[in-house]
Amino acid sequence: MLFQELISKRQSVRKYQEKTVEKEKIQQLIEAVHLAPSACNSQPWKLIIVNNPELKDKVAKATFSKTVSFNKFVTEAPVLAIFVFEKAKLTARIGGSIKNQEYPQYDIGIAAAHFCLQATELGLSTCMLGWFNQKKIQQLLKIPKKRKVALVITLGYEPDAYKQRKKIRKPLDEICGFNSY
Repeated sequence: MLFQELISKRQSVRKYQEKTVEKEKIQQLIEAVHLAPSACNSQPWKLIIVNNPELKDKVAKATFSKTVSFNKFVTEAPVLAIFVFEKAKLTARIGGSIKNQEYPQYDIGIAAAHFCLQATELGLSTCMLGWFNQKKIQQLLKIPKKRKVALVITLGYEPDAYKQRKKIRKPLDEICGFNSY
């Protein structure tokens, strides 16, 4: 698949088949994350793959509540990928402090993009989530209290009837300038 086709095809999917994701494909996703670049090669993340059905359901339920129910679809996904912030290398931390930048946030964004694009190429679908119960997920996955969950990504096969949506984007001149703002 050409890159332009890949990025056009990738979309956030909120409905999944009851179909197991093959271990070989999960391994390819892990390798895609492993190859992601990061500031000073810090790789400031830990990726936790949750594919045990009982544990996955508990983690999925930590992404919504009675009052905030828009993530209920997460229970349908057969796999969840959890990105946890890890400490960056000293050089990246010093550089980030001097420049007032949070490099690990960028780095995890890049790693998550690698994950999602690799999933698309493998015929899988994803959805990145930023809304979840931090403490509950930390507890369920035995994540140290000094660490923070950055993202939860759903993973699975979309139903055959799921439609590719038209991407609605701002006009190019609103998102890009040449030689000035």
